[in-house]
Amino acid sequence: MRKMGGLRRMVLPFTPLTISFQDVNYYVDTPAEMREHGYMEGKLQLLHNITGAFQPGVLSALMGVTGAGKTTLLDVLAGRKTGGVIEGDIRIGGYPKIQQTFARISGYCEQTDVHSPQITVGESVAYSAWLRLPPETDSKARDEFVNEVLETIELDEIRDSLVGIPGVNGLSTEQRKRLTIAVELVSNPSIIFMDEPTSGLDARAAAIVMRAVKNVADTGRTVVCTIHQPSIDIFEAFDELMLMRRGGELIYAGPVGHHSCEVIQYFQAIPAIPRIKDNYNPSTWMLEVTSTSMEAQVGADFVQMYSASSMCKDKDMLVKRLSVPVPGTSDLHFRTQFPQKFWEQFKACLWKQCLSYWRTPSYNLVRLASMLGFCIFFGVLFWQRGNINHINDQQGLSTILGCMYGITLFTGTNICQAVMPFVSIERSVVYRERFAGMYSPWAYSFAQVAMEIPYVLAQVVMFMLIAYPMIGYAWTAAKFFWFMYTMSCTLLYFVYLGMMIVSLTPNIQVAFVLTSVCHGLQNLISGFLVPSPQIPRWWVWLYYISPMSWSLNVFLTTQFG
Repeated sequence: MRKMGGLRRMVLPFTPLTISFQDVNYYVDTPAEMREHGYMEGKLQLLHNITGAFQPGVLSALMGVTGAGKTTLLDVLAGRKTGGVIEGDIRIGGYPKIQQTFARISGYCEQTDVHSPQITVGESVAYSAWLRLPPETDSKARDEFVNEVLETIELDEIRDSLVGIPGVNGLSTEQRKRLTIAVELVSNPSIIFMDEPTSGLDARAAAIVMRAVKNVADTGRTVVCTIHQPSIDIFEAFDELMLMRRGGELIYAGPVGHHSCEVIQYFQAIPAIPRIKDNYNPSTWMLEVTSTSMEAQVGADFVQMYSASSMCKDKDMLVKRLSVPVPGTSDLHFRTQFPQKFWEQFKACLWKQCLSYWRTPSYNLVRLASMLGFCIFFGVLFWQRGNINHINDQQGLSTILGCMYGITLFTGTNICQAVMPFVSIERSVVYRERFAGMYSPWAYSFAQVAMEIPYVLAQVVMFMLIAYPMIGYAWTAAKFFWFMYTMSCTLLYFVYLGMMIVSLTPNIQVAFVLTSVCHGLQNLISGFLVPSPQIPRWWVWLYYISPMSWSLNVFLTTQFG
């Protein structure tokens, strides 16, 4: 890793950018609970006239007690708030912020570390680089940059380890935190937001994560973190501090200083504020002396005191200066919404899906084993019942139709239930990647749909080689391939039904309930339990839109005319 001017120089260049904001306010609709307790305002204000700036190469902290609005401010600046009303002026490099372009030059590390469990650390970072770096970056430079990011975040020694499921297997919590940072850093952003990067970690793990965060800031990027009750070492690793009190109001915005001297000096200058004890954590002391109870005790309004301070005036002058573009610079502009073209997005998503499927035997081997069991069971139970010579009466025809109904029902519902937990695990990953602007939802959907086809075909081939001859269906080419085609469409339909329901429901439990309802309706109106001429007119439309009824129709007519 090379250094220039005290900062690490990366393989890929980037443009250092400042984010400045003035009089930022944020409102949401008043919750019903607050209305019940007498708060009658239509809007609830969560941020009050927040002004500040974050600069390149400076590690900045957002702090405050629970409910102070530090994560809210981070989300507003990052453009992660999809509801509510935002007021104020937010500028990037002096130009008004436009979210579509801002997403391309920024990274956001969420508090929850969400990653695909069956992908290795190196593959996760490479996948992010593939989709988020500009298309003119050649594969060699991209690979070098991935290696450099892994070294910067100190993940190169575990690059071949599977991410795994949190609390079950794979990486530790601290390693997941660093992977989250690496996945964002590999997009080569100018600005990185981090929400509670040390939450849930012990002192040693938090120190390792903060060392990685400091390494990112040393590359010359603008790094902003929300932090809650840090240790002395972690607190003093920050260069700048924005302290907020409950209600979303600013009470300090300035340097931390060597051994927190600037923060301590500012608050100890306030009359009646108790002095900090020797070897006491300055961040803990700071939160204690700015609490609501202490404010009432000393009879001071910290918001008003900060507004009247020279620090606030200096900050306002800095923000005004940074709100004017530097001569010779231009506003951010990208020709396309996503860094990569649709075909590259599809290839990257399909590559990741291939790895995930191949490394999930609990899903694929189980469904192949289930299909083998179904083949043997149906073959033995309906031995040679499909032979045309054995169908001499209505009972024989009903029996073979029941066989087709059972095949459709049991194999379809089994494969539908099997795919749902697998898709559910990946759904939260998709949300994170969509917010990051990595790909179009169509690219991911087509990759997910295409990935199921070879595995479903393997199940169909197994059925055609084992159960088809055992049941005694006709060995003519047309009938064989019609049955195979119908079986493939049926299984794919049930797989895609499971995927769709998981995508539309809030959690896997609701998805399972809704799937049971769908299966029950399909069984009732598939034409087997109640023939289509006997279905009441006001329900017959369900018969015509049920894929199960079409499958039974094609199975019966192609085999027996």
